[in-house]
Amino acid sequence: MSGAAGCQGGGGGERGPRWRRPWRLLALGLLSASSVLAAAPGAGAMSKEEKRRLGNQVLEMFDHAYSNYMEHAYPADELMPLTCRGRVRGQEPSRGDVDDALGKFSLTLIDTLDTLVVLNKTKEFEEAVKKVIKDVNLDNDIVVSVFETNIRVLGGLLGGHSVAIMLKEKGEHMQWYNGELLHMAKELGYKLLPAFNTTSGLPYPRVNLKFGVRHPEARTGTETDTCTACAGTLILEFAALSRFTGTSIFEEYARKALDFIWEKRQRSSNLVGVTINIHTGDWVRKDSGVGAGIDSYYEYLLKAYVLLGDDSFLERFNTHYDAIMRYISQPPLLLDVHIHKPMLNARTWMDSLLAFFPGLQVLKGDIRPAIETHEMLYQVIKKHNFLPEAFTTDFRVHWAQHPLRPEFAESTYFLYKATGDPYYLEVGKTLIENLNKYARVPCGFAAMKDVRTGSHEDRMDSFFLAEMFKYLYLLFADKEDMIFDIEDYIFTTEAHLLPLWLSTTNQTISKKNTTTEYTELDDSNFDWTCPNTQILFPNDPMFAQSIREPLKNVVDKSCPRGISRAEESLGSGPKPPLRARDFMASNPEHLEILKKMGVSLIHLKDGRVQLVQHAVQAASSLDAEDGLRFMQEMIELSSQQQKEQQLPPRAVQIVSHPFFGRVVLTAGPAQFGMDLSKHKSGTRGFVVTIKPYNGCSEITNPEAVKEKIALMQRGQCMFAEKARNIQKAGAIGGIVIDDNEGSSSDTAPLFQMAGDGKNTDDITIPMLFLFNKEGNIILDAIREYEAVEVLLSDKAKDRDLEMENMDQKLSENDSHKQNSEEASSASQDVVAVSEELEGESSDVTDPDSLSPAHADSDSISISDQDSYTPGADEASTPEPACMQGDSQPQEQKTETESNSKVNWDNKVQPMESILADWNEDIEAFEMMEKDEL
Repeated sequence: MSGAAGCQGGGGGERGPRWRRPWRLLALGLLSASSVLAAAPGAGAMSKEEKRRLGNQVLEMFDHAYSNYMEHAYPADELMPLTCRGRVRGQEPSRGDVDDALGKFSLTLIDTLDTLVVLNKTKEFEEAVKKVIKDVNLDNDIVVSVFETNIRVLGGLLGGHSVAIMLKEKGEHMQWYNGELLHMAKELGYKLLPAFNTTSGLPYPRVNLKFGVRHPEARTGTETDTCTACAGTLILEFAALSRFTGTSIFEEYARKALDFIWEKRQRSSNLVGVTINIHTGDWVRKDSGVGAGIDSYYEYLLKAYVLLGDDSFLERFNTHYDAIMRYISQPPLLLDVHIHKPMLNARTWMDSLLAFFPGLQVLKGDIRPAIETHEMLYQVIKKHNFLPEAFTTDFRVHWAQHPLRPEFAESTYFLYKATGDPYYLEVGKTLIENLNKYARVPCGFAAMKDVRTGSHEDRMDSFFLAEMFKYLYLLFADKEDMIFDIEDYIFTTEAHLLPLWLSTTNQTISKKNTTTEYTELDDSNFDWTCPNTQILFPNDPMFAQSIREPLKNVVDKSCPRGISRAEESLGSGPKPPLRARDFMASNPEHLEILKKMGVSLIHLKDGRVQLVQHAVQAASSLDAEDGLRFMQEMIELSSQQQKEQQLPPRAVQIVSHPFFGRVVLTAGPAQFGMDLSKHKSGTRGFVVTIKPYNGCSEITNPEAVKEKIALMQRGQCMFAEKARNIQKAGAIGGIVIDDNEGSSSDTAPLFQMAGDGKNTDDITIPMLFLFNKEGNIILDAIREYEAVEVLLSDKAKDRDLEMENMDQKLSENDSHKQNSEEASSASQDVVAVSEELEGESSDVTDPDSLSPAHADSDSISISDQDSYTPGADEASTPEPACMQGDSQPQEQKTETESNSKVNWDNKVQPMESILADWNEDIEAFEMMEKDEL
């Protein structure tokens, strides 16, 4: 491989000269191990025919997603695949910070430009570039995220420009191109610069594309906090813009932000926090990890060295990486810690964004922990089909959503290139199968609302097209399948391509090493920068497999845990701080410790116990920190314990024509009747509306109800009474539909139906609860098709592909005109029903044992109560990592459109009803959306 001569590994010697060696090879992780292991005997290599088949399947999947965006959504920013329309900001209910990625600039098309070239779709690329030049307006009066706009739009324009000039130089395509995308990128760069008008150099989190920041009409500029990744993930795009144009100001601003974060790192641990004050530089959230809120900051330090050749970036990365491996890495886990007390874990769950880290470790050359963490993540995926947004250290679902994130596919690609192990091709095959099986819908691919039930969400984020298909295609592509050399480019965090020759172009910035207080690290990981195959895989083609083997059952079996690092480091010294799991309110010693930490315990009249912390009352600043950690642990511990006592959500899946299992509704369970989790096949039958509809008296249409699943309305009697009445009439199951007009799992926590206080063993049929919106989907289907069959189960089952194919064949064999009309009608009906499919699921109702009663900088209060409150997923949700002004409630945001070149309303279908705002569970992981959505 080209560049391999500069990547000689080995031990000993001066590190400084090694940092200055060419990194062209390492930039993409295309290590030469692939040539060694791919041909290893017994490696079980995938045949070329199978690789070609899977590569073609990726192309077909991309075409399905891209063509539906262009047909149903463009020029809107994103496609809503369930309702087959575009998402236009201001015309859909606000999703809070998530919508800050949308700027009425055809986000998905710009984000997809260089993907088209990677997938060898040069004709489509040329057409797309012309559309962007002609249609996209960047001067909209709209507030957008600086971070998202940088990585998606600025990065997309620069990536498009990079491959456009490459194609033009080849002489076959883009001969008319004259740098138009670069001109647009420069215009956008200037629109982002007002955000950097702070004393620290850290940018405001948001900017108005037309009015900037702190302008009377800007509607932004009052924020005080930003996430570390939000401020630290700018250097690649801004430096590339400077190098392409010769205008140095962009690179200067991005460097200043990185310099400030480096200077504000916690000096004793060399870690950075999640959220920082953009004016003072104080850490607002002092937990540290490699996931949401921080991740791409580390990524850009290493890649900035690769692209720009500045040693200081590598020195900083190595310093941080040493701290990560000392404190955060607990193979195969990566757990957040406190930056001031890095021996203490800050939480007991991990978020899905850390799935990028094994890929970064490949670029670093630290292969073993990359293999370990990747294998652990793969085991979680095999259990849930997708990687949940967050999962606990014992691999239970913490946040059940999955917005089709690409980070795991990214790491899979890099690990395959580093090891040549065909195992990773099989991993990629699994990802393809799961996407087609569970996420594919008629108008694209839909995000998963709940990986446990298989329910969908009406969203297909732009990064799905920008990253997922790019990494999957490259995983299976051979060199001859590519029309250019991918090793000539480096990937941004959004997988956009920047050419490595920028390192020697328009170097307007001095390469002077500005890193201060850098300490030489005694760590063998730093004995090389471009790892040599003979070091990583010394005569052992089964190296990767030997590392994976002990982890293959890590999800289904408890991971062996030795003594904790905190306990080990303390030894026989001072006692460790009081942990929430050990606390007993009746223990006088524990109460004394609480007092020392500034935590007071209050017994309320209704029997509840309330804990309140006042940092000023703590014995010392260290005790105050211990108190804050104790309160955070107590909230998390309580919510986790209550999750275990609750029943998980269930699924109602419409399996009859023309749905065939595509429509999955999230349903609440009952505390009585058949336990669907113990009956894997579920209960399948046609649905019928009972009389009387409330089900509170003897059923008057028993002949229609017999051997059917009964639909009834909530209210006027106990749930158990309804169940007994329909069971007596011969029903095989029941669905209770909420009588509160407009209610939806989008806006209300899911709950379980309680019994009547009596013995309910006589009820043997399954009973499920649907909110009004989800229930109307079934009622509308009955009105349209009369015979509607559903499956009641603990989670969505495989689609009935056999029946679907049979139905398609019958349609083809019937008369032309009549059946083409019927097929069109059926297709429209699928869309109409899918339009309402947004059933969100959190854990079922549970007592919110520890809910904040007073939250400010000085105090946190928690209380114990037995009454019904929102689900545990809500209770355990921390404040968003990339969310500014977290203490303020979310407001509905409607942006006004100005001077648009395109009629944004021309493809927006009318909604039957305006959806309510997203529930608190969604708002809570806006911190994660901030980092890659």
